[in-house]
Order: sequence, then C-alpha cells, then structure tokens
Amino acid sequence: MNTMQIIAIVIFAATIITVMTEKVHRAVAAVVGALLLILTGVLTVESGFSYVDINTIGVLIGMMLFVAIVKNSGIFEYIAIKAAKIAKGRPWPLMLLLCIITAVLSGFLDNVTTVLLIGPMTLAITNMLKTSPVPFFITQIMASNIGGTATLIGDPPNIMIGSAAGLSFLDFVANTGLAVVFVLAAMLVCFYFIYGRKLHVEAEAMAEVLQLDENKTIKDRPLLIKSVVMIVIVVFAFIFHSQLHLESSTVALTAAGIMLLIGRQDVEEAIAGVEWSTLIFFIGLFIVVGGLQETGVIQIVANTLVDMTAGHMTLTILLILWVSAIISAFLDNIPFVATLIPLILTMESSGVDVAPLWWAVSLGACLGGNGTLIGASANVVLSGISNRHGFPITFASYFKVGFPLMLLSVGICTIYMLLRYC
Repeated sequence: MNTMQIIAIVIFAATIITVMTEKVHRAVAAVVGALLLILTGVLTVESGFSYVDINTIGVLIGMMLFVAIVKNSGIFEYIAIKAAKIAKGRPWPLMLLLCIITAVLSGFLDNVTTVLLIGPMTLAITNMLKTSPVPFFITQIMASNIGGTATLIGDPPNIMIGSAAGLSFLDFVANTGLAVVFVLAAMLVCFYFIYGRKLHVEAEAMAEVLQLDENKTIKDRPLLIKSVVMIVIVVFAFIFHSQLHLESSTVALTAAGIMLLIGRQDVEEAIAGVEWSTLIFFIGLFIVVGGLQETGVIQIVANTLVDMTAGHMTLTILLILWVSAIISAFLDNIPFVATLIPLILTMESSGVDVAPLWWAVSLGACLGGNGTLIGASANVVLSGISNRHGFPITFASYFKVGFPLMLLSVGICTIYMLLRYC
C-alpha cells in the first residue's frame, strides 16, 4: 500500500469518525475531509469535483425546490389529515400506513424524491397529534431504502446494474422485488416491537385530528391543481426516464423550473427551503470517497473480494452480498458498485453465469444503506429535514436501530439467495 492510499484511508476514517461523534457539523466534517485530500495532493480540485455525483445533487436541488413550492398549496396537510383519519388517529396504524406508502413510492420514484414528499406530510401529522416525528422518520428512512431496492429506478445502484447487465424493470421486480416483500414484512414486525407498542398519543389529540376538515387546509386551490398535475407528470417521468433518455436530475430540475414559473410563489422563499447544508455534506462526502477511488483502494477491496472466493459461486454470492452491505453502510454505494460491475462482466465473459451476482450486489448495496445515518441519500435528507424542524436524529440513535435491522434484512436476503439461486 502506497503513501497516497494510506492518506486517503486515514482522511476517510477521520471524516467518518467525526460525523459519527457529532463533535462538529457533518457538513463541516465532509468539507474539511475533502480539502485535506486536495491539500495533501491525493486529489486536485478538478479530479475531486469529478467524483461528485451531479445527477444526485441535481435531483436533490430540483425536488427540494419543487416541494418548497408545492407545500404552499396545503396539499401535504390535506394528505396528512386524510392519512390520520384512515388510521383513526392511532400512532401505530399511522406509522404502518406511512411506511408502506414510502416503500411503494420509492420503487416508482426514487428513495430521495419519496422522502422529500413524505417528510413534510409526516411533520404535519405529528404536529397535529402532538408527538415526535423521529420514530416515524427512522422507519420511513428504512422503508424508502427497502422499497427502492425492488425496482430498476428505485436506487442509483440498480440503474447502474440494469444498464451494465441489460436488465429490465420487470427483471428487478421478479428478483429483488420478491426479496423486498419478505424484508419489508419482517421490518414492519420489528418496527412494531421497537416503536409501535411505545407510541402514545393523547386521546384529546386524536379526537381533534378526527374532527379536522382536510378541505380547509387547502390554501391555494389553483396552485393545488398545478401541483397535482405536476406530481403525476413527475412520477411518470421518473418511471420512464431511461426510455425517454433523460437523467433523473433533468426530470427533477425541469419540474422545479416549471413550478417556479407557474406557481407564482416567492422564489427567494423557495430557494431558502433548500437544505443547503445537506447538499454541502453530500458534495464533501463524494470527494472524500473519491479519494479512495482515485488511489485504487476501492479497486483493491473489490479484487480481494473476488479472489477470496476462488470462483466458488455460492461463496461469491454470499461474500458480495454481505461485503456490499457492510461497505455501503459507511460509504456511498455508487463508487463501490461501479467498481464491482466490470469485475462481474469479466467473469461473465469467461463463461460464468453471473445473473445471481447482480441481485447480490443490488440487495447488498441498497439494503446496506440502512445501516447508518450516512449510508444512503434518503437517510441524510430526511434526518436533515428532522434536524431543521427541531427534532435531531443523531448518528448513534439511528445506528442502534438501523444497523441491527440492516443485518437482519441482509440475513433474510441470504436465505432468499441460497434457496433461489444456489
């Protein structure tokens, strides 16, 4: 291992530990880590920024702006009251309903867009019920990553895998989608025992919610109509964006631009609604992980992973599944998946049936994101929304719930992979 590789590893480890300890703001930790890589010569400014996933940043900016305008119509409060009434104001049925909605939407949009839409609804509901949104947010984070695993477009690693292997939307539904059904069912049971039995809402608050008239929450009916139309268009655009030869960021930014034009809302207010600290954190983290990629550390990990199995397919499947999950819990899964793809394609060219390996990478990389608060984009975005509204979700508080449940979900996928492909 050379000097640059050691420096990259040390800076990455220091950045992650700083984020975990929460001694400084995570955005500051990520930016300082990125700057140290540039100052030590591991990366240049140009090469550093080349590792920033512009598509992810574009989706975040576009959907944050979109939501900032749409929410002024009152649509989130309307849906919140409807959901609360369906659940009759009871917190556990409400949590269950929101988790299922989050998981389903994440499969047809993507997990980041979903949490940006669900987050404001959850805040509105919990405010009405006079209860903390944190348990709801933690379960929704996990549900979004689980649901996103089920389809081609639900999570960026799946898009990358689908493109490289020529896999369709239905291929993912038939393979990872089936596994997701079992994982989600198990997680909902776990959520009940972790949170469901402890959630408490005063009877008075429940009664007040049930008496609310959701129609009165609509503040701007013309904006509501425009918002509903645009949401429908955005959903279809996200589902078919690959067929339309559009990046997901293009869809998000276009939707934001249209709403800025037709919404007739205060543009400055909409821009202020963007979680800029979250975006800065992502940019810094992309660069920090880029240091590992630039120096070949991720390549070494991937090569070692393949070499350890010595061509034994069952062992290869399980090793890729678990290593992908553990690594994806602590660093962005995109560069790791990007490194594994050519290795799997090389195995395929030598006559190996690699179909199960694609599903192992997908399940491991996507579900692994549930392990920590920085494991996936949805985690960072939704925790940022929670923090901004005075309900902090710490790294430690999420870790003690998320990491064990992530291990359980990968354990379920292990059984699934063994039964179906081995």
